[in-house]
Amino acid sequence: MFNKAAKPDPASDFSGGARKARGVPSLLGPDLVVEGRLSGAGEVHIDGRVIGEVRLGRLTVGESGFVEGSIEAEHVDIRGRVVGSIQAMNVRIAASAHVEADITHQQMSMEAGAFFQGRCMQVSEFVADRRPLLETLTVAAPAATDKTVAESA
Repeated sequence: MFNKAAKPDPASDFSGGARKARGVPSLLGPDLVVEGRLSGAGEVHIDGRVIGEVRLGRLTVGESGFVEGSIEAEHVDIRGRVVGSIQAMNVRIAASAHVEADITHQQMSMEAGAFFQGRCMQVSEFVADRRPLLETLTVAAPAATDKTVAESA
C-alpha cells in the first residue's frame, strides 16, 4: 500500500524530448511584450505584443494582440493585428482583425469586416518538417559574379 513506486511527474520532464501538447493554451497577457523567438508544439493565445518569430502548433492572436514578424503554425486564428508573414495549414481572419502580411496556407477564411493587405498563396501540402514554406517555394535568382558587376560599373 505505501511501498508503491512513485510515478514520474510528466510536468517535471526537462529532458527536451517531444511531448504531447497540453489541452490548456498558454496566455500572453495584454501587458506583456515579447521580443525574439516564441516556439513550441502547443497552443498560445496572445493578447500582448510579440516582435519576432513565432513557431507554434496553434496560435490565436486576440483582439488586443499584436504580432510583428513571421508566424509559422498549423492553425492560426487572428482577431487582432499581424504585420509580417504567415505560413500555416489553416488561417482564420476574424472581422476584428487587421492583417498586413503575405500568407502561405492550405485553407483560409476571412470574415466580413476584416482588414487584409498582402498576398495569399494556397499550397496543396504543408511542409511536414516545418521548414519555411517560402524557402521551399522560392526559386533563387542566379548570383552575379564579380566580373559582371565590374563590367556594369
